[in-house]
Amino acid sequence: MYDIWRSGFVRRSLSSVTATGGVDAAELVWLPDSGPFQYVADPFGIERDGVLTVFVEAFDYRVRRGEIHFYQYGADDALIGQGTALIEPVHLSYPSLIEDGGELYMLPEGYKAGGLTLYRCVRFPDQWEPARQIMDVPAIDATVVKHGDKWWAFYSLPGPADRAMRELHVAYADSLMGPWTPHAANPVRTGFDTSRPGGTAFVHDGALHLPVQDCSTTYGAAINLLRIDVLTPETFEARPVKRFEPTGLLGDHEDGLHTLSGMGDLTFVDVKRILQSSSEGWIKAQFKLRRLLGLNKPRAGRRAGRGKKAGHISRLTAVDLREARVRG
Repeated sequence: MYDIWRSGFVRRSLSSVTATGGVDAAELVWLPDSGPFQYVADPFGIERDGVLTVFVEAFDYRVRRGEIHFYQYGADDALIGQGTALIEPVHLSYPSLIEDGGELYMLPEGYKAGGLTLYRCVRFPDQWEPARQIMDVPAIDATVVKHGDKWWAFYSLPGPADRAMRELHVAYADSLMGPWTPHAANPVRTGFDTSRPGGTAFVHDGALHLPVQDCSTTYGAAINLLRIDVLTPETFEARPVKRFEPTGLLGDHEDGLHTLSGMGDLTFVDVKRILQSSSEGWIKAQFKLRRLLGLNKPRAGRRAGRGKKAGHISRLTAVDLREARVRG
């Protein structure tokens, strides 16, 4: 059995989506199908100079190591470019975006590296360099937001008995670069239905809201939205106020929805299909053979900070190719 994800976006803000109770199938623009036994998930995006860029986890079951890819759309929502943004030796996913001090950063999950590394954009959208390891814990699906006079990070941690799906942890800092301090009440929340982060933290009706995954029946079955009523270094109080489900959004992809992210007037989601296939044995055999031959390692010249070889670009606009830095 395989989880196959599709990612899409709507041109409405997270606050608007929350106020109306969700998105309609008719307003969603879906990223291209990745092909057999591949998917793109965890969409996060940003619009610059009339071009929308969506960053995703790209995963192939024959390789089993996620990479960060991007897709670009024009004002008419037609696909105009795609390529590779970031590859590391470890699995990468959840490419959340952060703007601070005139810089654009990406905070992908790479928990198998043992820490949480923040990447700075050197050339948009295909070149990123490590700026700092801001946490020395293997944070999963870390969601960072500036709220009040502090930066806050919401994340899960790996461990036995599906710990990553049933505990919510928090850390705080005065600066994005840290130092970060774990919350005094960690884990601040437990339970498979409202603990693992699943998208962008945002303010709606004057309160901070955090999308979290419902993993009570399957990984990423739906998104529950937490309204955070009290957030201090010593205290955390939150309650679920809305639920977003995959039903009716995309054909047979109704087995899960585990990302609700956004920036500005854009919202991004992904939906899941659990695929049962007689090819499972063959796909596993391909993975083992590729691993034996060393074919599952990152391709040379495609890693972070490797200059012009950092990723393949297809039909990008001139303004994107010439940006040395992303304006804040």
